[in-house]
Amino acid sequence: MALAYHREIDRNTSFAIWKIEESADELLAQLQLKEHELSYLDTLISGKRNMHWLSTRVLLRRMMDTDNYIDCKVDSSGKPYLSNFPHHISLSHSYDYAAVMVSKSKAVGIDIELVKDKIERIAHKFLSKEELDFIQDKNRIDQLYVAWCAKEAIYKLHGKKNISFLGHIKLEPFEYEGSGSFDAMLNTGTRHSKFKVHYEKFDGYMIGFVADDNEE
Repeated sequence: MALAYHREIDRNTSFAIWKIEESADELLAQLQLKEHELSYLDTLISGKRNMHWLSTRVLLRRMMDTDNYIDCKVDSSGKPYLSNFPHHISLSHSYDYAAVMVSKSKAVGIDIELVKDKIERIAHKFLSKEELDFIQDKNRIDQLYVAWCAKEAIYKLHGKKNISFLGHIKLEPFEYEGSGSFDAMLNTGTRHSKFKVHYEKFDGYMIGFVADDNEE
């Protein structure tokens, strides 16, 4: 497993991207899994889904830099959390890459996606008319992926079900520049928050990430 990219956001927050090059057995050998985790692995279809689960846990172990067992669980909404460490985490994966974001002080969200033209067909399902209006013809596919990754990152940070990309998360207009940041709003009726979303393109993939600065 090769570290492809690492970025520190602040003294307490960082994320890393790893290229998945090992076999499932090689990844498994780097983990300290309990019986319930091994049982869950058995329910996953072998192949990418199995490799993605293993690779995000291996990368998490590297980022935590500990020899202790890491109890990574998911809550009732499917949000991953650590029961024996105080850190906030977010996990993502796409094809040959795994992504993990970790913070000691704030909720975080990260998404990585392989850029493909097919996103054009579903853009209207996750972007409002106002948001579609600021998507430019130049770099259109890349900008659509930034929008998707931004909303997915906020969704993961919030960590609750029944959140609509189209109805609850609004992006402020931005121009695509390969990497950058822009404002976004989450309005669920019970929560109204503003976030600064960041994005970068890496090796044909789009990365979107966000941290809840209100929690510091």
